Amino acid sequence: MGVESEHLGVLNVKVLGSGKRSVVLAHGFGADQSVWQYMLPYLVPHYKVIVFDMVFSGNVDPNHYDFDRYTSLSSYAGDLIAILDELEVEKCFYIGHSVSGMVGCLASIERPELFERLILLCASPRYLNDESYHGGFERGDVDRLYCAMKSDYAAWVSGFSPLAVGMDEPSMVKEFSRTMMNMKPEIALAAAKTIFESDMRSILCDVKTPCSIIQSGKDIVVPMAVPYHMQGSLGGKMNSVDILDGDGHLPQLTHPGLLLQALKQVLDVSNGELVPVANAN
Repeated sequence: MGVESEHLGVLNVKVLGSGKRSVVLAHGFGADQSVWQYMLPYLVPHYKVIVFDMVFSGNVDPNHYDFDRYTSLSSYAGDLIAILDELEVEKCFYIGHSVSGMVGCLASIERPELFERLILLCASPRYLNDESYHGGFERGDVDRLYCAMKSDYAAWVSGFSPLAVGMDEPSMVKEFSRTMMNMKPEIALAAAKTIFESDMRSILCDVKTPCSIIQSGKDIVVPMAVPYHMQGSLGGKMNSVDILDGDGHLPQLTHPGLLLQALKQVLDVSNGELVPVANAN
């Protein structure tokens, strides 16, 4: 897929609301733009909200997934920049979940003028452990994950989804399983390898855009040491960490009210209020 105006159609870009400031919502692995469904009613009245599907998403025609190009997170950052340019966005708040947090960091290094603030939601620069860093996964863990995905993708999804959701909410597990199963297994495996094999720690010092790191209290994918590692490594000023009083890797799906409360400290809403979702924990 090239970097022409086709991005808006291929990646199912939608612009919602008509506020003066722009908020970009970028989902993570296994999800699609529907993962933001509980957030949108509280953001759209105040902002121009931009949502899209990452190219690995099951919502995107798999013919557009270039297995050679998307071996690097920089290619996803190129897609993000192309979307912003095509929409003529001058500056935005960027909320990047999971892998999309690092995608936003890379894009901000290349085009810092586009980003007012990065909001890194359950993001990690490195998932593999080493001697001086706890990323949450040993090499053997990741290799077994690849083998499980390759041998029986549906079985792997049924086991991984409840762990990622992190709470006993069958409807949420079903929703995340749905978007994961929409992905073609070979694309899911390739994307997983790109994510787990990447190491973005060395680029954090080049991120000068202010960052708000928001992390769930317990996340099987991102251990608690990671947000503080990022805070200490980022190159800009005014970087913060906010730990949500809720578990799971997808707080926008499972704890939208808690996440909205955290965003109140970051986003300048015209009337000063973001009303939490009634069923949020």
